[in-house]
This record gives sequence, structure tokens and C-alpha cells, in this order.
Amino acid sequence: MQLKKKSMILRQAKREKSLQKLGLIAIYCALLLISREVLAQEEDEQTVWYDNMHTSISESVADSAQWFDNFFANENSQEDEKAMGEVRIRLGWEPRTRELNNFDAKVKLRVKLPNLKDKVDLILSDYDEQDDKVNAGRVEDINRQDRLTVALRFKPRPDSKISHRIGFGRRFQYFFKSSYEDVLTLSDDFYMRYGASVYYYNRDKLGTDFSATFDYDYSDQQLLRFSNRFYFRDRTNDWLWQHNWQSMFQVDDKTALICGYYIEGLSQPSYRLEEYLLSIKLRKNSVREWMYFDVEPFILWRRDEGFSASYGIALRVEGFFGET
Repeated sequence: MQLKKKSMILRQAKREKSLQKLGLIAIYCALLLISREVLAQEEDEQTVWYDNMHTSISESVADSAQWFDNFFANENSQEDEKAMGEVRIRLGWEPRTRELNNFDAKVKLRVKLPNLKDKVDLILSDYDEQDDKVNAGRVEDINRQDRLTVALRFKPRPDSKISHRIGFGRRFQYFFKSSYEDVLTLSDDFYMRYGASVYYYNRDKLGTDFSATFDYDYSDQQLLRFSNRFYFRDRTNDWLWQHNWQSMFQVDDKTALICGYYIEGLSQPSYRLEEYLLSIKLRKNSVREWMYFDVEPFILWRRDEGFSASYGIALRVEGFFGET
């Protein structure tokens, strides 16, 4: 009799433990389902947030472009083409030894004006696309040339190699600038892009710059580039110069790896090197088609720091909005 009671008690205890395990499993499954639902909702909300932000900015750019273009419309105008614009916004943090708080925010806007037969563009920018180097590794005088610029660019024809600009830039100086740009094909896989410009700023006075970039298609995935640029400033009667060598490798449709060596210097008091830099940049198109991320470890040597190596990393996110 006692054995039967003990066996019944053991079976009941086992059933209770089994029920407890089932209860814990049920609770775990319920929590798992709830967490998945919450994550899915967060992902949907994030998707809506990203898409709404991109749509809102793109529509604002398009509306502003159309509003500006309407100034040049007349009663007899029969232009059916809409004004369009594109804006690039880049945010970055470039910490390095001896300078951890180096933040970077840049914007570039271009508006197409069909009422002016596509011969005039409105440009707002605070950086030069030809200079895609770490912000910390640039001669300060060259840095100042990339301050916010607002200008109208005129072309004799939409496909003209000559252009003229008038606007405000470099700490709100008014300026005039004429430029020439062209591409010379040297072979099927080797070509050169070159250009020159002359400009006048009301405080910096006359200036000019020359550039030549050689591109070699080493393979279907790799491009080798050698770039040169010279600036002359009438205000200080000297030259600023830049040279860089880059190897650009296309890892896949959304990823690129860029290895670069950059040097910069001045011609006064003598033609000498001011700084040089080594970097490896990983550029990834992720999250959205219009969004890009950069991770770029670098080593920088500067004359004003005794050419002592400074180690850093550049982290950037760049978005493209609107269309042209």
C-alpha cells in the first residue's frame, strides 16, 4: 500500500514537472513570438522612417528646383520638362591620434533649369568632388577653398567643355570663374581627364588651377588612378599642389575597396612637402540604394606635427536625394 502511494506521488511529481516544463516552453515560445513581432514592427517603422525621409527631402529638392526655374519662365515658354535637382549629404567622424573631435558635414546641390535650355545650373557646395581625401589630411589653405559656395554655372551649350560661374564663396566673397574640362582617350583602357580654370575673388584676388588625372582599367574589377592638381593664389603669390595614387577594386555590385597614397605641399618658402597620407577605404552601398557607408583607416604625417605618424579612422555616411 505504501509502495503504491509512493509511486502515485512520484508520478504526480513527474506530471507536475512535465507541466512546468511545458509551461516554460509555452512562455518561451510566446516571448519569442512577441519579440519577433516587435522586431518586425520596428523594422517596418524603420523602413517607413528611411523611406519617408528620402521621399520628403527629394520632393523638397524637386519643389525648390521648380520654384527657382519658374523665375525664368515666360508666357510664350512651351517647356514641358520639369526642373530637377540632386543633393548629396555626407556626415563623417575622422578621429585620429592628437585630434579626436574631427567631425565633417558636407553638402552638394545641383539644380537643372530647363527654362534656360539646360545651359545654366544652380550649384551649392562646400567641397570639391575631385578631392575625396580624409579631411584631416589637407593643407589648411586648400581646406579654405572648399568652404560653402553658391553659384550659377553658365555653358554656351549643354555639352560644352567650357563653363563660367558667378556667385559667392570662400567666406562669402563674390567671385567669377571660367573653366575648361575635357577627356582624352589614350587607348581602349587608358584615358586622361584634364582641366584648367581662372577665377577672381574680391579679397583673395586672382587665382588659377590646373588638374590632370590618368585612369587605367587594369581589369574589369580594378582601376588605377594617378591625379595631379596645382593651385596658384595671387594673394600670397604661391602654389599649392596635390598628387595622389589610387587603386580602386570592385569587390561586388555594392562594395568597393580603395587604397590610396596622397601628398600635398606648398611652393613657398620653397617647394616642399607639407603632409602625406596612406589610407584604405571600404565603401559599401547598404540599407538603401541611395545610402553609402565608408570605413577608412589611415596614417597621416604632417610637417606641423614634425612628421610624426598619426593613426586614425574615418567613418562616413552619404545620402543621395532627388534626381537630375
